[in-house]
Amino acid sequence: TIEGKGQLIISAFAKSLEVVPQQLCDNAGFDATDILSALRRKHAMDEDGTWYGVDIEAGSICDTFESGVWEPSDNKRNSLGAAAEAACVILSIDETVVNPRSQDPGGAAGQQQQMQQQKPMSNMMGNAMDAVNAQHGGSRSGNLGNGVSYLKGRGGG
Repeated sequence: TIEGKGQLIISAFAKSLEVVPQQLCDNAGFDATDILSALRRKHAMDEDGTWYGVDIEAGSICDTFESGVWEPSDNKRNSLGAAAEAACVILSIDETVVNPRSQDPGGAAGQQQQMQQQKPMSNMMGNAMDAVNAQHGGSRSGNLGNGVSYLKGRGGG
């Protein structure tokens, strides 16, 4: 067993992997809650439950190894690695997109003044915003769309 904050990370990662069987159930028209519950129970209680997955033909769970449903481990490793890398990139973005109208009424004017005084952004998010603004025929003005502006730095600071 893993102790401390590490168990929270592993728990969250494991929960994110449940999207795959849930989506299979939804796409096949079955109740994902019942099937995922049976799948969790099988994985937790039965030593032979390792290979169990969603049976989209019967609307239940089955031993996928016996059913001939195999997935190459290279595909799984590449997919999980790419997903983890994408999550790290998303978490490292320095800009925050803010809708001034969602803030307090007096703060919107102050935020716009702050945006005009800041240096231009230099990382991936800034480049993406430049591309969007170029498509709309203008330079970066601090606005991403109707009523949506950006601020430099984490948390808008």
